[in-house]
Amino acid sequence: MSVFDDPGHFGRLWAATYDDPGNPDPAPAVDFLAPLAGGGPALELAVGTGRVALPLAARGLTVEGVEASPEMVAKLRAKPGGEHMPVTIGDMADVPVSGPYRLVFLVFNTLFNLVDAERQADCFRNVARVLAPGGAFVIETFVPDPANFDRDEQVQVREVTEDSATIRMHRYDRAAQTFVRQTITFDADGVHLHPFAMRYAWPEQIDEMAGRAGLRLAERYADWDRTPFDADSRSHISVYRLG
Repeated sequence: MSVFDDPGHFGRLWAATYDDPGNPDPAPAVDFLAPLAGGGPALELAVGTGRVALPLAARGLTVEGVEASPEMVAKLRAKPGGEHMPVTIGDMADVPVSGPYRLVFLVFNTLFNLVDAERQADCFRNVARVLAPGGAFVIETFVPDPANFDRDEQVQVREVTEDSATIRMHRYDRAAQTFVRQTITFDADGVHLHPFAMRYAWPEQIDEMAGRAGLRLAERYADWDRTPFDADSRSHISVYRLG
């Protein structure tokens, strides 16, 4: 069994540093999502530390979460409003809640954290199960650039100091549309490994998964500010609806 089959793996490794500077400002996402939620309730898959869900709830909306990592949820609970947000511990591909929800959202490329194509498809099918009539499923992912995956391996030096050195290594499987990334830090305490993997997909492939689940693409933008999506867009915000 691979460590990447464990849905809580990412959170256990990254919860302690997930809120460090570097993540995008959640405000544009919240501005985009709030009108789609209507009167709610809304559900965030892979809610993490509540980066988006908590400011959305602060607008008076009922927001729930699904998160596989108790470590991430502990960070959420420590934030203002986090103690009251309902969060179900479980695999986001299973969508282990009943609904119905006016809005379900999955942001920050996290769909690709499901490293098996069938589990990605399961996620869409299960979202369709819990959506209310007329409800929306919103995802945010990058658009893969083939130039980034035109090799089998890649090695990058991330940081070198007098006390430590960090390198990052990638192994690509272009046929499966997957990569494994290992971030390795050497310091006085030893060797520290932070493995990560993704199964990326192009927008049209995601549309096919959605269609098989009974969802149709209603809107697509290049970013949360509704910049029109075109062939040069490097990310997309896609809104799917039932029917």
